[in-house]
Amino acid sequence: MIETFETIRFTADVVVTTTDGHVLLIERGWDPYKGAWALPGGHVDPGETSLAAAARELAEEAGVHAAQAELEPVGVFDQPDRDPRGRYVTVAYHLTVSPRTTVEAGDDAVRAEWWPVTDLPPLAFDHADIIAAATSR
Repeated sequence: MIETFETIRFTADVVVTTTDGHVLLIERGWDPYKGAWALPGGHVDPGETSLAAAARELAEEAGVHAAQAELEPVGVFDQPDRDPRGRYVTVAYHLTVSPRTTVEAGDDAVRAEWWPVTDLPPLAFDHADIIAAATSR
């Protein structure tokens, strides 16, 4: 029997919601899905936990600073076809903030905006599923 191994990349995403029913989305500045709306998130760096990566990516992409202890786990999303670049496994986290929380796009995000959870644009990857999982709790 020949064994085959798949390269798997590890990422973290954050669902940030306000107490009045909005969710934070960023407009992607890079492919895949350049110009599409997505959750803040990205690759877990070597030596970093997914929790640390989630907090870092949230600050880098949207200007929202949160302590790791404030981020609540939502789940692991590992469908083989969730990313067109290959196999990506993400750990998603949730953060609830005040409606007055300001956001500012940075890093590879072109824009960062609040959207009503009930009226979202088409989303990149499986981010609609991740938002649904976070907001159904």
